[in-house]
Amino acid sequence: MRTAGTTPAVPRPRAEEGLWSVKDTAAYLRVPPKTLYEWRYKGDGPPSHRIGRYVRYVPSEVHAWVRTR
Repeated sequence: MRTAGTTPAVPRPRAEEGLWSVKDTAAYLRVPPKTLYEWRYKGDGPPSHRIGRYVRYVPSEVHAWVRTR
């Protein structure tokens, strides 16, 4: 039973369940998004995937890349 003034708890998806955008990945790595695009062009940086017109990152692959640094 809900009491007045309370909101039901809505489960939030974990970041690990989805793909990260360039902005998400840049925030995690604390680098500008432009740096990720440069790394991608040069073949450096974490593995990235093109999905349609978007570049996406798999969080577990980004974490693994960071561990190798």
